[in-house]
Amino acid sequence: MSGDTLDRPPGDDTDLAWCHEAVQGVSRTFALTVDVLDEPMSSYICIGYLVCRIADTVEDAGHIPPAEQARVLRLYDAALDPDDDTDIDEFATAVDPFVPDEQTADWDVVVNAPRVVRTFEALPDDVREAVTPPARELVQGMAMFVERYADTDGLRIQSREELEEYCYYAAGTVGNLITNLVTRGDIDDERQRLLYDTAEEFGLLLQLVNVAKDVHSDYEDENNVYLPADWLADEGVPQDEIIDPRHETKAANVVTRTATHARSFLDDAQTYLETVPLTDGNTIAAWGIPYLLAVGTLRELLANPEAALSERSVKVSRQEVFAVVSTMTDGSRDSLDELRESIQRAPYHRAQTQAD
Repeated sequence: MSGDTLDRPPGDDTDLAWCHEAVQGVSRTFALTVDVLDEPMSSYICIGYLVCRIADTVEDAGHIPPAEQARVLRLYDAALDPDDDTDIDEFATAVDPFVPDEQTADWDVVVNAPRVVRTFEALPDDVREAVTPPARELVQGMAMFVERYADTDGLRIQSREELEEYCYYAAGTVGNLITNLVTRGDIDDERQRLLYDTAEEFGLLLQLVNVAKDVHSDYEDENNVYLPADWLADEGVPQDEIIDPRHETKAANVVTRTATHARSFLDDAQTYLETVPLTDGNTIAAWGIPYLLAVGTLRELLANPEAALSERSVKVSRQEVFAVVSTMTDGSRDSLDELRESIQRAPYHRAQTQAD
């Protein structure tokens, strides 16, 4: 797995090691993905993810005035543009005044953007060409949404269509990035078409799960409301009162509606998993694990949607994560249907215990 450094891509070994360590601190789910990939794909995905995560952290920063957020994001986009003379150090200088005094793992990655980009630029040409367009589209989309809601100092998604538009920029682009990487080899046209047809849906599934489960923290920490105003209006809930206990039951109905919408992307996401090439160190476990954890999170959300509106977190247990990781690491595509059905019914580690 990724612990084997023999096939790591070119570049400074210290920088590569730092990137692998950094991803562990910023995303539990993506850290699992990187850990169960083999090299060189493990490093390709790790570095590509950090390139995107830099923009995501800036976009989520509620303490940065919207105009400055957009300016910094567009400067970062220019630094990623191979045809632009903007240097990544210019981005680092521009974002420095907004780095919190108490530096989180996310902000540590932002501060080390020059190191991330330097490591990225050492990758093979075809890898950089696969990552750059979708990464830049993600950055541009985030800047656009910040500018769209500059007057509210936080995002206020209005409709299902706008929610899907946001989810595309935040995660559908990452689906395309991954697909660009895994289709660099010799792949037939029909298989490639099917992958691109379902890659964005896979990203939308994962992002919609985040939207449904993180309502409280998104509003309290970032002043963002992703549950569509149209859906909240159907329940008589003002968007700026999303976590008011007086509206809990009705707001929970919108959480359920969002989670149900996310479930509609499960089939396409599974088709992607059943089609993706396992080359260059790519593994089925890398994408099967976040897929199955999304299934488990949707189960928890639909059983207790009110939890998404409070400080209680909605997530699968560590025991279930461990059970899914263990099974997928030794599993194959053929087990996805059975695993999905089992996890939809009950926590997977309990199902395993009962089976034993």
